[in-house]
Amino acid sequence: MDTSKGLRLTIELVPRPCWQINARTCMTRENWDTLRRSTYTTYNYHCGVCQVSNVQMQCHEIWQYDDEKHIQKLAGFIALCPMCHHCKHIGHAHILASEGKLDLEQVIEHFMRVNHRSREDYQSHKKAAFDLWRERNRFAWTTDLGIYAHLVTQRAGTERKRVG
Repeated sequence: MDTSKGLRLTIELVPRPCWQINARTCMTRENWDTLRRSTYTTYNYHCGVCQVSNVQMQCHEIWQYDDEKHIQKLAGFIALCPMCHHCKHIGHAHILASEGKLDLEQVIEHFMRVNHRSREDYQSHKKAAFDLWRERNRFAWTTDLGIYAHLVTQRAGTERKRVG
């Protein structure tokens, strides 16, 4: 069952083999700053999901996953407010909450408010996202930076061995 159908804000868990492989860490600071500022301008300094504009935006990488070939491909970028970004990376949000750095209840409430959904809907979507994450963790993944590859300064570590 696809629990993301009809949701404006979804949970996106990056497979463990792909952790630390992203455009931001593979680009020079100058290239990353140029790209993220361009993304903020594209979204007119509004969150691309909830449309809030009175907070510091964050640049989120949009990944597509080929679950047959195990390729993670960078498809683009979106400006997100911190709360939407925490929802996207709910696993990291849980870590921050356990360290007392984030109120997880506020993140969950944001997810429910943006999507006009219940806590049960949130829990169902979260469970499905973690189920998919666990399945994807079983495989080695290749990262394809797509049209952004020319901005990258290092390629090391873009392919990982099978996990699990």
